Amino acid sequence: MQTKAIVLVKHGNASEAFQERLITLPELNDNEVRIEVEAFGLNYADVLARNGMYKEAPPMPGVVGYEVVGKICAVGKSVDQSFLHKRVLAFCRFGGYAKHVNTLDTAIVCIEEHEDAAHLLALCTQAVTAYYMTDYLAPIHKGDHILIHAAAGGVGSFLIQLAKRKGAIVYAKIGDDSKIELVKSLGADFVINYKKTAYEETLKSLLKTDRLAASYNAVAGSTFKKDVALLGSGGKLFLFGGAEIIGTRFGIFSTLNFLRKMGFILPIGLMMRSKSILGVNMLKIADNRPDSLTECLAAVIDLYRKNELKTHVGGRFSVKEIAQAHTLLQAGKTTGKLSVFWED
Repeated sequence: MQTKAIVLVKHGNASEAFQERLITLPELNDNEVRIEVEAFGLNYADVLARNGMYKEAPPMPGVVGYEVVGKICAVGKSVDQSFLHKRVLAFCRFGGYAKHVNTLDTAIVCIEEHEDAAHLLALCTQAVTAYYMTDYLAPIHKGDHILIHAAAGGVGSFLIQLAKRKGAIVYAKIGDDSKIELVKSLGADFVINYKKTAYEETLKSLLKTDRLAASYNAVAGSTFKKDVALLGSGGKLFLFGGAEIIGTRFGIFSTLNFLRKMGFILPIGLMMRSKSILGVNMLKIADNRPDSLTECLAAVIDLYRKNELKTHVGGRFSVKEIAQAHTLLQAGKTTGKLSVFWED
């Protein structure tokens, strides 16, 4: 079938990168469902794809997007027919920026009609990413000193809450004082504006004789070596993004400089100092460990419905405002989740 989609047609500036077009969806596989999309979420990986920095993104012209809210309008042969017409929150392996999308029947969770799509979309990729790191992959413990980069962002806002649930001491790194109130309301114990002070020096002063148990780093680049140095014995550095490279202008030279700033780590050195570096790419987890993704999604929805996990909506946009939403997300001028709604 044909359906409308926001198609990535060009790398670079958001105002020129997208076009609304008709695309043709493939036939459903036996274990897939087709969703008529009400709204889709934005993630920083979408910004990387738009800038040609995400090698796993679909080739252009292509449709990005990991998560949608909508109603199931068709099911594959092996899917329970009772799913038809159910409203769902769903992961998709790209294709989310479309009015209809196909996805696996294991990648959906049924939701109520009254539940707000913008809040639910925050729970999908961003809350699941946070929960996977804090509770599933390497759980936080009471009293741990935790650094969270981009703490007011989509993943960061959940990391704060999940860390505080475990009794951790949270250091929230932000780049704008307007975000202080938000991160404190979520539970941050200390807030560091890295544009006003060298965050690593401020952190050393706050830690005194303590060291970090974990850093959640979506920035990489020059922050990598600083964070490794701040880790104590048993400390873990989670790398789940490379935001520092966005905005650079010199192609391969900027990429090489980005890698140079990160330096090189010898495994024997990590062993001797009992430190760990954990790379997190949820697309790979979805491909190879979908059971992990399903378990984490069920857990965060349960916490949300029990009012133990707050969502923060940073903006609601129409499909005609996709460039504006992307530009704001890339500039780091937003907090919480950005969602895009199809107009009826």
